[in-house]
Amino acid sequence: MHLYDIRSPQDIKHLTIEELNELAEEIRRFLIDSISKTGGHLSSNLGIVELTIALHYVFNSPQDRILFDVGHQSYVHKILTGRSRRFSTLRQYKGLSGFQKRYESEYDCWEAGHSSTSLSAALGIAIARDLNGENYQVIPVIGDGAMASGMSMEALNQIGGEQRNMIIIFNDNSMSISQNVGAMDIAFTKLRTSRPYTTLKSDLEQGLSGTKVGRTVLKGMKNVKNVIKDSMVDTSIFGEFNLDYIGPINGHDLSSMIKVFQTVKNHRGPIVIHVLTKKGKGYSFAENDKEGSWHGVSQFDPKSGQPLAKLPFGHCSWSEVISSILCDLARKDRDIVTITPAMKSGSKLSNFAREFPNRFFDCGIAEEHAMTFAAGLAINGKRPFIAIYSSFLQRAYDQINHDVARMDLPVVIGIDRSGLVGEDGATHHGVFDISLLHAVPNLILSQPKDASEAKALLTTAFQQKHPFCIRYPRGSISFTCDPLIQAPIGTWTRWKQQASVKVRVITYGSDVDRVISKTKANELPVEVINARYFKPMDETILQEILLEDIPIIVYEGDMLDGGLSSAILQYANDHIISKHLFRMGIADHFVEQGSNALLRKAEKIDINTLFQKIEELLSCD
Repeated sequence: MHLYDIRSPQDIKHLTIEELNELAEEIRRFLIDSISKTGGHLSSNLGIVELTIALHYVFNSPQDRILFDVGHQSYVHKILTGRSRRFSTLRQYKGLSGFQKRYESEYDCWEAGHSSTSLSAALGIAIARDLNGENYQVIPVIGDGAMASGMSMEALNQIGGEQRNMIIIFNDNSMSISQNVGAMDIAFTKLRTSRPYTTLKSDLEQGLSGTKVGRTVLKGMKNVKNVIKDSMVDTSIFGEFNLDYIGPINGHDLSSMIKVFQTVKNHRGPIVIHVLTKKGKGYSFAENDKEGSWHGVSQFDPKSGQPLAKLPFGHCSWSEVISSILCDLARKDRDIVTITPAMKSGSKLSNFAREFPNRFFDCGIAEEHAMTFAAGLAINGKRPFIAIYSSFLQRAYDQINHDVARMDLPVVIGIDRSGLVGEDGATHHGVFDISLLHAVPNLILSQPKDASEAKALLTTAFQQKHPFCIRYPRGSISFTCDPLIQAPIGTWTRWKQQASVKVRVITYGSDVDRVISKTKANELPVEVINARYFKPMDETILQEILLEDIPIIVYEGDMLDGGLSSAILQYANDHIISKHLFRMGIADHFVEQGSNALLRKAEKIDINTLFQKIEELLSCD
């Protein structure tokens, strides 16, 4: 069967086990070839091929609801639900999403880009099903990294209490993005190695299920089996939540999984099916990856495993710049410690972890805990730096507000992946943090335009005693640092090449130098103001430019509502200054996926649109 011939899961239900295994290998080859051209999440999808096939073989989607936690591992699900022909558009503008999307298919009943939402959503769907008098299965698929998060634990607590029909597929590959950490991972390891119990339970079922009397005995032995299970294996993770448990099962053995799924299809109450899979299965580069390098990939050569895109000489990612500067500062200050919520690889903190293993803490997928943990370190004299993606920072808003800012603790928060992030789309764009954080008292919020300013801001952050946030985007920059650059709190910088200024542009981050470069090239009478601090703003500069009769464009790469221009207008109003600002930023909607260049053009915040506005204002002078 060719993948393009699959229109729905019904097309695979007549296949033999041998044919299903052949289909699995074809899917793997297709994924490697396709993702090498578009980029995307590779390892997680290679690891879940047989599991997804077995689910669609046994259950009846879309009537039965299958939810993939996070959703980045739903590529196989997309193929089996008739979307293989669109894979050339994966993660492209107006193309197939890299996550489940409800608008994309009736088979996508849930969508997310953040971890650990599936169990809560599944319980809600299950209870609504029962209230509506409907009859279908709800099947969340969740990994071991996501299972250990606080939100998953909260959901399991209620699931065990409600006892609604639900089949939880625990996809255990010992990894989240990189290797898992913590006591939960140790507990899951005990389950993975619990072969004596698995064999005993299997023998019991095979020996007793053949006759009517045997089946009655087997049913009556449920409590006995639980005693055996608890005596041989520490299953308190699920047992203490009042959940039935089967496993571990080989997640690449289609025959075994199909038998188990058929057995539990009509199970009453919630049950956990523990499936062991290999992340990156079938592609050696991905299988051997322990750092998360093959979790999400850009375009690459399938034969060599080498990325096709190369950074310019002397350039590196913003995350690498911040990490390198952090290491330099940590060598001089023993109190500096670093925290990540499971993003050691993405935030480029591996070097810090190797050099300062006792001062590096990976909290797992637990943004809320990580932020309050940082507050605890700060309250006892340490200088914590927590690196967290802007999109994931949203989950720790209460902890920033209540635990860090309210007590005015000197936690330095590195807001990675701020601004538009391209192909990951609406769930990952880091365009909300300015609006979210601007109203929080005691907090300082900044963004450097280059590596020199990044070093100056980080140095300043560790020299002061308040919560200090530093935003930095996805992408690369030249890593050259001027040691003389300073960034006193609440100061902006100004640039102009002509004495006479006809238009002012206030902007921040990497856009500062882009605007300066184009202004220089066109010899325009434009002053560019680098608003490197969103809070506090430079009131000296603000007061001066707001009182002058020169047009001002505030050029933002984030949400307009609650952004820099909103703060400037608020300042003007409070100081009784009448001034019209031309505001360029993202309007009140979620931005879709696509390259940053395409998205900026679609949102009318590309550099050409800015300079069209500048020319328009200059022509009116």
